[in-house]
Amino acid sequence: MCVNYDFTYSDLNPQFLYACIFDRQEEQEDYRSHDFAEIGVILKGKGHFFIDGQAIPVEEGTLLIFNPGVCHRSVPDGTTTEFYAAFTNVQYKNCRENCIPLPGKGGAVLKMPEKMKKQVSALCRNMEEELKSPQSGRYFMMKAYLIQMLCLISRSEETEEAAGKRRVFRTAGKKYVVAQVQKYLEEHYQEKISLSQIASNMYLSSIYISKIFKSETGDTPINYLISIRMEKAREILESDPEISVQKAADAVGYDDAYHFSRLFKKYFGISPLYYKGKSMEDKKEKQEGKQETKE
Repeated sequence: MCVNYDFTYSDLNPQFLYACIFDRQEEQEDYRSHDFAEIGVILKGKGHFFIDGQAIPVEEGTLLIFNPGVCHRSVPDGTTTEFYAAFTNVQYKNCRENCIPLPGKGGAVLKMPEKMKKQVSALCRNMEEELKSPQSGRYFMMKAYLIQMLCLISRSEETEEAAGKRRVFRTAGKKYVVAQVQKYLEEHYQEKISLSQIASNMYLSSIYISKIFKSETGDTPINYLISIRMEKAREILESDPEISVQKAADAVGYDDAYHFSRLFKKYFGISPLYYKGKSMEDKKEKQEGKQETKE
C-alpha cells in the first residue's frame, strides 16, 4: 500500500509535550519563547497578543501559532480563557523542522471560521477532560487530539486556497519593532541610552533587537543613534556657532566632549571646533552680503 503523506515528508507523529487551559486576568509581564512549537486558542474573552513586539487583537475563536523562537505575551481585556498545546518532532514539507508553515517566519494569528472554531474548541475541551482523567493511555489520547488539530489547521489553509482567498493569518512584523526602536531613539537621543534599556522597555531581548534591526536597516541601533546625534549636533552648531563644544555634546547625550569630537570628525570629516568656526564665517558672510544689498 502506498501511503500519501500530503503535507509532511513522513508519518505525522509529533511528540506531545503539554496542554493546559486556564483563565487569565492579568497581562503577562515578560515575553515567552520556546524551542518547540505551540498552539494557542482563545476560548472566551478578548484582548491583545504581543508577538515579537507587535500588538494583535484576539477574541473568542482566535487560533495562535508560535513556531520556535517567537516571542509572545498575552494582555487580556478583562478575563480570557486560553488553551495551549505544545509539541515537537514534526516535519512539514518545505518548512523548517518543528514549525508549522506560515506566510511569515514566526508567529501568526487566525480568526477561525465558525465550523473550525467548533471543531477546535471541542478538541480543546476533550484534551482538558483527558488531563483530569486517571485512565491509562492519557498521553496517546492527547497526542491523537493534537494530530486532529494539526490536520484541521492544514485543511483550513486548503479550504481558503480552494475558495481563491488568502489565508487569514496576521503575521507579526519585524518592521513594527524596528520602527518602535527608531522612534524611541529619535525621541530620547539627548538621554543616556543603552540597548538593554530599549530591550527592557519593549519586553524583548537585546540580541533579538540587534538582529532584526540589522536585517531591516543594514545598520545597528547604536550606529543609528550616533547618526541622529551627529545630525542634531550639526544643527546646533549651525544655529548657534558660539556655543561651546562641551554644551553641544551635552545637548546630544555625550558627557565627554573629546569622545563627541572624535565621533563628529569621523562622521563629517572635520572637528566640531572647526565646523563652529566655519559656521561663524558663513554667518558673517551672509550678514555682510545682506548689508551690501541694502546699501
